[in-house]
Amino acid sequence: MYNTKYVLPGLLIFLALFTSPFWAGKVFGTASYERPKLALPADQKECIEPVEYMRAEHMQILDTWRDQALREGKRTYVASNGKVWNVSLQNTCMKCHTNKAEFCDKCHTSNSVTPYCWDCHVEPKGNQ
Repeated sequence: MYNTKYVLPGLLIFLALFTSPFWAGKVFGTASYERPKLALPADQKECIEPVEYMRAEHMQILDTWRDQALREGKRTYVASNGKVWNVSLQNTCMKCHTNKAEFCDKCHTSNSVTPYCWDCHVEPKGNQ
């Protein structure tokens, strides 16, 4: 094999550099994610769907609500438990989640997400 003394060390250096993120994680540990503590409404007992579902799917629900309300004029949402809700970010969601900084921003900031909800809607300021 030609240039064996250069090829083998080059392959070893390439493998070391290519796998370095994996080894660095093992050696230095991984950053832990801690779920932010949210200020939930005290007087409300239920959301439109269960909490875990809302954590995972709230953006898809809001996008669907927006499209159905604006394009189809559909203004009701039937939840998984059969309860009917008004399709409205301002009048349904913001009725309970009145403070954007204490509810929306905590998760969105920790996950580096910038939603565009407030490009059109008025930001809730809470009870000040």
